[in-house]
Formats: sequence, C-alpha cells, structure tokens
Amino acid sequence: MQTGMGHRLYSLGEIYVILVDGMRTMPHLARARRRHVLLPQTIERVMLAVTEVNGCAVCSYAHAKMALETGMSHEEIREMLAGDLSGVLEDALEAVLFAQHYADSRGKVSHQAWHTLTGHAGQVKAYGILGAARAIMIGNVLGIPWGSFFNRLRGRPDTRSALGYEIAVMLLGSLLMLPATVHALIAGLCRKPLLTCTDR
Repeated sequence: MQTGMGHRLYSLGEIYVILVDGMRTMPHLARARRRHVLLPQTIERVMLAVTEVNGCAVCSYAHAKMALETGMSHEEIREMLAGDLSGVLEDALEAVLFAQHYADSRGKVSHQAWHTLTGHAGQVKAYGILGAARAIMIGNVLGIPWGSFFNRLRGRPDTRSALGYEIAVMLLGSLLMLPATVHALIAGLCRKPLLTCTDR
C-alpha cells in the first residue's frame, strides 16, 4: 500500500465510535466462525477489502500474511490490495462488496446494502461479516497512525497525515479502549441496535 492513498483519516471521536461498534459486534464474528457459516478466507477477504479502502499499510502487511495462511493466492491478495475484485470467488463477493461499502461510507451503511446482505447471507453470517468489517476498522484506525509515523521517520510521510495526529492517536488510542469497552457493554445491556442504516 502506498503512502498517501486511501480516505481522509479518522478523528478521535470517530475512532471512539469505531472501537465501541467493533467491540459490540465481535461476538457475532465469533459466533459465525463457530457455526462455520463464515470461512477464514472470507473473513480475510473482508479485512483486505476494508484495509484497501482505508489505506492502512500496517494492516495490509499483517492481513496479506494471514490471507496466505488461509490458502488465498498471492495474485488474489495483490489484486485486492490494489482494489481489483476480479479474482474474488463468487461466494465471497457479496461479503467483500459490503465490506467496501462499510469502509467507504465510514460505517454509515445503506438500508439497501444491509437488506441485500442479510437476504442472501442470513442473519448469523451477515452479522459475522459486519463483525469482521468492524474488527479490521479498529485495526486500521489505530494502525494507520503507527504506519504513518514510522514512514515519516523513513522520510516517506503519509500525505493525509500530520505528526501531531500520529502522536495523539498513538498515545490516546489505547486509553480509549477502557471507556469504549464499558460503553459497548452498557449499549448491549440496553439492547441498543447494533447497526443504524441510512436512507442513501
């Protein structure tokens, strides 16, 4: 992944929401895996798709390795990290397209996209896909500043980023984990919806 690619970076407020949403949805990812309705390769395809949209070099490296370990080919991984989905198998394409939409909309999923996913995949698998997309969003929003900071030290700064942003997220990102975890638990106890869709 080249530096300077991907969307604008996420604010600390957005990062907090991403942490809360991710923590609330991870049990659904675990359930889908446990029931074998979501295969490891599909999960990695979702994670590569989100990472490509967000432009996280750290996650690109980590998940390329993990994708290889699930049996994905070098060629498909390379294509996905370049935004080319032509090599994605048909049974995983819907999950990948949803994941791209999730990242591209910054979590503001359209009713139509969610309805299409749940209609074809079923509730357990759809929530597992949502969980995978949200899990990698956490990795991306925390990984991008680390990657940008170390690239800055190598003389290759991310054109989207600034040193102050990188330091702030590196310092505060881990501190947000505890309140985000408590927030996620309270939201679950209050039965808040896991996903609020938009009309677009």
